[in-house]
Amino acid sequence: MIDKIAWLHFHDGRVLGARSRGKTVFYLPGGKREPGESDAETLVREVREELNVDIDPATIKPAGSFEAQADGHASGLVVRTTCYFAEFSGTPTPSSEIEEIAWLGHEDRERVSAVGKIIFDHLRETGLLR
Repeated sequence: MIDKIAWLHFHDGRVLGARSRGKTVFYLPGGKREPGESDAETLVREVREELNVDIDPATIKPAGSFEAQADGHASGLVVRTTCYFAEFSGTPTPSSEIEEIAWLGHEDRERVSAVGKIIFDHLRETGLLR
């Protein structure tokens, strides 16, 4: 199992997505935890590394966990993405590892990973994503 943490940040019914250098699909900002890290510590570190903004740990709220087949891996390898809402300071800008950021709506579902598709469907059903 690949265990990831992701940040949900919305603007006008769209969610912020990031695309790594050399990749074709977008994902929600975040990533894998380092040994001993909590979900909150992972979220703060990964979002700072990817988007140059500071998550306010006191505002982190759970938004759900989602699982799907891991993209580009052998059959049976699953990725679990646990999503969080959180307030932040700064302006999201791509770091050196991120080639592009974009505001994504449900119509962009085919541009995200397999687990991203499940998350996008859930966000649409709950009225957060247009």
